[in-house]
Amino acid sequence: MRLTVYTDFALRTLMYLALKEDGLATIDEIAQSYGISKNHLMKVAHQLVVAGYVDSVRGRNGGLRLAKPAKAIGLGEVVRHTEPDMAIVMCFEPVNAECAILPYCVLRKALEKARNAFVEALDDYTLADLVKPRAPLQAMLSIEPTQTARVASAKGRRRLTGDAR
Repeated sequence: MRLTVYTDFALRTLMYLALKEDGLATIDEIAQSYGISKNHLMKVAHQLVVAGYVDSVRGRNGGLRLAKPAKAIGLGEVVRHTEPDMAIVMCFEPVNAECAILPYCVLRKALEKARNAFVEALDDYTLADLVKPRAPLQAMLSIEPTQTARVASAKGRRRLTGDAR
């Protein structure tokens, strides 16, 4: 099974915003970090706003941010939203193409079961799970950790080294 570029960009955008934590991100910034099309990303971002996953803040210092906590955004839910037809073969909806063996076809049933299992497996993950390796992902995408994250990280390092500042 292969997801569309649209879904890929949607998931990457959500991950970026989760890594940005409480800061705003622009479409330019996200597109540049991933090396992807800004024009395509604009369409994806608009749909993520319409779907309620992302808030859009207008104005000079505006941008995008998550509309709800990362742990409340299910991966399966996002994929179902961004891949509405998931027609693996032509006889699946919405295509519903004629097939000579349709009344007795076991292949269709097997592929339908596989498609459902694929999406159900994604239901076990949230956006928060995707960004658990937070610091390395932030570094790779050139995202500065927030002040709160830097302070927490420094406290953790002091505990490990026994430095009681």
